[in-house]
Amino acid sequence: MIAGIRLKICGLTTLVDAEAADAIGADFLGFILHPQSPRHIALSQFAAMAGRLPPRRKVAVAVMPSVDDLRAWREAGFDEFQVHFPLETTEDVLAAWSSAVGRDHLWLAPKVPPGVVFPERVLAHADTVLWDTYAPGSFGGTGQTGDWAGYRAARATHPDRTWILAGGLSPENIGAALAATGARFVDANSGVEQAPGVKAPARLRAFAEALRAGSRGSALGVE
Repeated sequence: MIAGIRLKICGLTTLVDAEAADAIGADFLGFILHPQSPRHIALSQFAAMAGRLPPRRKVAVAVMPSVDDLRAWREAGFDEFQVHFPLETTEDVLAAWSSAVGRDHLWLAPKVPPGVVFPERVLAHADTVLWDTYAPGSFGGTGQTGDWAGYRAARATHPDRTWILAGGLSPENIGAALAATGARFVDANSGVEQAPGVKAPARLRAFAEALRAGSRGSALGVE
């Protein structure tokens, strides 16, 4: 935790980058198992490094996984499960994911267009929601910031859930993001990279410093 804000560094592909994320104080290490992602790693790659990873919570990131996938990832040592999905995903699918890993370990990331009210039915299946940037042709990973006003409204409407802000967060904009959203849990990926799947240690450190500064500004009511 950095200045009272929880941090996940996502899109990790190497032990070196996981250690760099740990060094700045990341609480969660995210590994993308979605094959279409440029930051994708195979489960065998994760398993090969799992025993040497820092003692942080490990997050499996996927798009529309099967229940068997989730169970296999749990057996491999993942702690949390971040699932991206379209809004038309049915209740029985959401319930199956929740049952497979437990609602306290499931992070649901619905694909919500700007201006659309957050679907409350999602909250029946998970305690944690990840709010990512909407892109018609993809599930996250755009490098663009998203609907911060929508995040703030959803978080205020449902304060009993844990809300994670993601989408294009960087050292340059994290202060503005905190001021605009009141977020206390953030997810950084492309904004701390030198190339897709390769983190930049200097940008990781800069992000942590900006997070501390932004947290102080938010606490003082600085907009």
